[in-house]
Amino acid sequence: MKSCLVHPTVAYLREELIAGRTTSRALVEQALARIADPLGEGPRAYMKVYADLARAEADASDALRAAGVVRSPVEGLPVSVKDLFDVGGDVTLAGSKALASEPPATRDAPAVARLRAAGAVILGRTSMVEFAFGGIGTNPHFGTPANPHDRGTGRIPGGSSSGAAVAVADGLCVMGLGSDTRGSVRIPAALCGVTGFKPTQSRVPREGAFPLSYTLDSVGPLARSVSCCAVFDAILAADGQPADARAPEPAALPSLRLLAPRCFALDDLDPPVAAAFERALAALSAAGARISTADAPCLDAAHALFAGGGFAGAEAAQIHRALLKTKRELYDPNVAKRIEAGEGFFSGADYVQLGLDRRAVIGEAAELLSQYDAVLLPTTPSVAPTIEEVSVSGDEYARWNLRMLRNPGLINMIDGCAVSLPCHSPGEEAPIGLMVAGVGGSDRRVLAVARAIEESLAARAE
Repeated sequence: MKSCLVHPTVAYLREELIAGRTTSRALVEQALARIADPLGEGPRAYMKVYADLARAEADASDALRAAGVVRSPVEGLPVSVKDLFDVGGDVTLAGSKALASEPPATRDAPAVARLRAAGAVILGRTSMVEFAFGGIGTNPHFGTPANPHDRGTGRIPGGSSSGAAVAVADGLCVMGLGSDTRGSVRIPAALCGVTGFKPTQSRVPREGAFPLSYTLDSVGPLARSVSCCAVFDAILAADGQPADARAPEPAALPSLRLLAPRCFALDDLDPPVAAAFERALAALSAAGARISTADAPCLDAAHALFAGGGFAGAEAAQIHRALLKTKRELYDPNVAKRIEAGEGFFSGADYVQLGLDRRAVIGEAAELLSQYDAVLLPTTPSVAPTIEEVSVSGDEYARWNLRMLRNPGLINMIDGCAVSLPCHSPGEEAPIGLMVAGVGGSDRRVLAVARAIEESLAARAE
């Protein structure tokens, strides 16, 4: 049977499986071979591979299909899970050596369980920034998978869902399950040239995922297209029965009201990012979308709430307080330093005030964005720097990290939802992401808008 992972969208692979031109076992064997290739990034993109179990699950899926049973549109498709999700029988390391002596998980995290119930085949656990605390994507313990762009130079993959993005980009899985606290799905998606979706926080269960921030964490997919992400989102959110999981139809582009906000998120953009963003806006306007510019003080206010580490700083300090006392030497120094900075920065009263301030910002953002179908921003202000650039010193790491987190974190702070989709010219430029975002609860509408934008930009590139 012919190779299919060179065109790994859900729709394409589903049709190949229906037509009998491939099998789940064949797809899994392809992925496993790519992961094991010593010349590829598989050994760094994956921390653990479930080769035998994946083959068994693929065979079971093929047997069900032969008997006329197809549990969902992702039946038999090989996927990966970020290393912070519980998988029954495994120790959840969250990209760290400090948890190696912890007992194994007794059951799958709900998000993982929903994927299995839908017939997806779990290939393994993907690498990540230790404890998900960073947007760069490096990990000194288990290695850093190189960005697919300019691989000879060695550029950062983005984080913290670094392995998931590289695995999707390199055809090592169809979907990578990630988490997003301040952009950890969307940053690596943007820098690696794939698509990522951060849902409204309450949409997908976070139980069984090692936390970074109780307030800001969310769970979402990285895949090859908006439609792929939307299908997996429906399954992860238990939005109806798995068999009925579908992507929403693309919105009608000429009817769309899109906001390109005037706020700090458009300041200090790399020239290629600024150019790609302006080209995207021009293309969408030419296709009939109504693009407005307006001041967005609520987004500036949202950014200000990250001062001093914000929720993640204080909450991570509490989560790691006991572990840091006994195993600090096992932490990535860059991560340990950030976690420790959260100790003592806020008083209890400050933390309560931060919650009240966030509630006000969420209300202001909802009022502004209710006038539009979506807000558009560059996902990151920069293209991927080299691994060497970010590793010069702790100060340089911190500077680059905050730069990557800057734009996508806004949507977490307003409890919104957002897609990052590629908007660069393929083959000509480093990957650049366009963020399509909306208020909390507008997930399926944002996905429909993002599908329309994706189709329009793809037509422009042809």
